[in-house]
Amino acid sequence: MTIKAAAPAVMGGGGGGTVLCSHRIGLFSRKYILSLNRPSSTLPRPNPRTGLSIFINQELVFSQSHHRLRLNFIARAADSTQPSSAATADKPIVSDDEFSLAKVSFGVIGLGLGVTLLSYGFGAYFNILPGSEWSALMLTYGFPLAIIGMALKYAELKPVPCLTYSDAQMLRENCATPILKQVRDDVIRYRYGDEQHLEEALKRIFQYGQGGGIPRRSAPILQMIREEVTEDGKYCLVLVFEARGLQLSDFERRQAKFASFFGPGITAEVGKGEKDLYEVRLISNTTL
Repeated sequence: MTIKAAAPAVMGGGGGGTVLCSHRIGLFSRKYILSLNRPSSTLPRPNPRTGLSIFINQELVFSQSHHRLRLNFIARAADSTQPSSAATADKPIVSDDEFSLAKVSFGVIGLGLGVTLLSYGFGAYFNILPGSEWSALMLTYGFPLAIIGMALKYAELKPVPCLTYSDAQMLRENCATPILKQVRDDVIRYRYGDEQHLEEALKRIFQYGQGGGIPRRSAPILQMIREEVTEDGKYCLVLVFEARGLQLSDFERRQAKFASFFGPGITAEVGKGEKDLYEVRLISNTTL
């Protein structure tokens, strides 16, 4: 006797699927294909042609002549108690879909316009494309635009990701200090000419190359920011830095400097994240 179960499924409280049953006695063999798609409360009648009876109620009983086979099926559904990645967050996250010119790369725009004008200008000049009377003008403006675009692209500093929780977004307007708002706006837009985000602040706080400071090659790099609300209902801007050459003690010694530089009205806390990540929590003392 060979039993094969194919495409099992769970429907509501009952079972479902297909069972292939092959019964061999001596030189004779019989095969059955059983489709289990009834609810568990329905008991089908025996088939008079085959003498086969099926009872679906957490177990199946097959009878053929004097041979009796009992199969026990355990229906196993997906574990709904296992939290998914979207359900692990206690608070919903707000996506930043607002359009702003600060989120657009001027290097990409300048380089794209310059290359387009140059390409069409050369094509028109050699009569490959129409508009030969405008070729000189397109070439005249295309060269400087392409050069400016390449320069901006080279000096470009990309924005860092910003994770904002819905309750923090509602508190930002009334509870966040002007400096915290400015810090957020500066790091989530394109910047040009700076080596890293918050470069001036980090230079003063960590005192690169000075006595009691750190080497510039060990400077922390801002990876992302996060807006959240503390347990006591205060707005908090979290700066997440990557610092492979520093320890948590290097941030703890400068905790007061973080509060002083980004103040007034700010309380600073530092903590260790995963791997080489460190968090600086700037908590606004303003409440509703």
